Amino acid sequence: MEIDDIKGLIELLRDTDVTEVQIEKNGTKIKIKRERLLTTIEMPKKLIHQEAASAVEAEADTQHLITVTAPLVGTFFRSSSPDSPPFVEAGARVRKGQVICIIEAMKLMNEIESEVDGVIVRALVENSQPVEYGEPLFIIEPV
Repeated sequence: MEIDDIKGLIELLRDTDVTEVQIEKNGTKIKIKRERLLTTIEMPKKLIHQEAASAVEAEADTQHLITVTAPLVGTFFRSSSPDSPPFVEAGARVRKGQVICIIEAMKLMNEIESEVDGVIVRALVENSQPVEYGEPLFIIEPV
């Protein structure tokens, strides 16, 4: 892949919502990733208020708590099927490696596991809600 090809790809992505592209051509792999920061003008007022409330909560003594975040973009599910009970509820004890939710991405079900032994303090996402990469899903108090 020539440098001009790479520059062309970067230029193509500049004006789109695509944030990551991975290409393999003739044994050469290339991954282009860009992060798009929202300005306050682009953010809905409701989101700004939610972020302000989250910042106030973060001021509290929560340094010992663990936040489980979405490792990918997709649809959040609290259980393996609509008829099944949720994997975890607030107050539930979890072990490291235990499945706590599923994120569906491109028809693939990705099991998200607890990173620590602990107790679920709060679930931050509703069932069937779309989630973004890095979005907080659960708060766990390690034990």
